[in-house]
Amino acid sequence: MRQLIAYAMSAVVAATAAYAFSHRTPPPLPATELRTDRLLINDVVGEGPRVVAVGEQGVILTSDDRGQSWQQASIEPRRSSSLTGVARLSADRLVAVGHDGWILRSEDGGRNWQESRIDDELAEPLLGVWAGDENAVMAYGSYGKYFVSADGGRSWEARELPVDGYHLNGMDGGADGRLMLVGEQGTVLRSLDGGQNWERLPAFYSGSLFGVARLSADRWLAYGMRGHVFVSADFGQNWTQVPLGHTAPLYGHALLPGQAGVLVVGAGGAVIRFDREGKLIGSLRLEGLGTLTAVSALDDQVLVVGGEHGVFKSFRGGVAAVQN
Repeated sequence: MRQLIAYAMSAVVAATAAYAFSHRTPPPLPATELRTDRLLINDVVGEGPRVVAVGEQGVILTSDDRGQSWQQASIEPRRSSSLTGVARLSADRLVAVGHDGWILRSEDGGRNWQESRIDDELAEPLLGVWAGDENAVMAYGSYGKYFVSADGGRSWEARELPVDGYHLNGMDGGADGRLMLVGEQGTVLRSLDGGQNWERLPAFYSGSLFGVARLSADRWLAYGMRGHVFVSADFGQNWTQVPLGHTAPLYGHALLPGQAGVLVVGAGGAVIRFDREGKLIGSLRLEGLGTLTAVSALDDQVLVVGGEHGVFKSFRGGVAAVQN
């Protein structure tokens, strides 16, 4: 009898151990709401209903309904380095850049991303990216870092620029090959040949410039620290300041549809509108959103803004609201 009981107990123990280590499908976890108001967003790009936003901790968000709802993209490999810029090369192809020289690319509109470059040794940030077409891409950043790709972001080549080690913060350009780069200590570079060669222009401002917008081949708008905005009518040879009446730094912009001008965003929820000549049209402040770093104008009515409190669909009235 004792032997039977011992055998029975052994069988129970073996069965318990087998169950404990066997493969079982766990019950589904309750759905977790993605709190887009708790992420630092550094850049936003949109086209049609699709919007892509990048930010802290290597987060990439996508929306298929013009910023109404958001999903987190898949990244391989996933890292915690902050992402600072994103550019759309075509409807499906995008490139994002960030800290540690990190560069990612997507071939499916931003749903999935693959790493194409990382610099674990220097760990210096890239601060932005610009695309001329679906193959030509340029990334730039700290201490004059400048990389070019001719294959849609798969491979990258480092190039030297005449910037004395200053940070490069913003870039814009057009299909005619006219490009402009701006950065620290009033640094302004221009290119006539699609970025093959760069000319450093005389400094007209001693503070940092955070962005530049191309309004036409000759007319450009640059912005940066302490609410400084400048407009050039001769491709950067001469600049005129546009007084704003405040000193809030400005960090990002979006060209308006139909060559209707540009929106610039900055600290304190500032949204400022300029017409196609660079003339100040109006401004407003979005209360409760803190510092804004990015904006995307999907059309006249729908704007998506991003910053220290995440990414949000536009305020009532869209572009027309920024005219007082």
